[in-house]
Amino acid sequence: MKTILVILGFICVLGLVISRSQRKEDDPLKNHKFAVVKTEAEWRKILTPEQYKVTRQRSTELACSGAYWKNHEKGIYKCVCCKLPLFDSKTKFESGTGWPSFYKAIHKDAILEIPDDSFGMSRTEILCSRCGAHLGHVFDDGPRPTGLRYCLNSVALDFEKDAK
Repeated sequence: MKTILVILGFICVLGLVISRSQRKEDDPLKNHKFAVVKTEAEWRKILTPEQYKVTRQRSTELACSGAYWKNHEKGIYKCVCCKLPLFDSKTKFESGTGWPSFYKAIHKDAILEIPDDSFGMSRTEILCSRCGAHLGHVFDDGPRPTGLRYCLNSVALDFEKDAK
């Protein structure tokens, strides 16, 4: 029994190594040049520990814990790292997931979509196109007109309320 478990463990590790090496060869970010580039120390100075963990280390905040998942005010959601406008409140909807969800980005070039096969799941990760901050993931179970659900971490966003 121990031998079988060791072999299965080895196969899992080997699979992860192979998938990571293939990801480097097919890296969609290989030719992308970020306009905002900082050292890890510089990011740590300007971000809270939670912001750093999510945006720079690709973590996820707990569901229903973020500041914007129930925000219904009108305005623009920007990248917390570089302030690039990403999503308009007009495209925000209640997804029932506990994270702020949108069906469309402000501009298609505001975000980058990259494959994410971490944790045994096949998803599409979204990054800020200006600084590479991890924002969340996009799924194809959203409302019309796009059918997309951009599921974001509140901590990766700054909200600028409409002036009225």
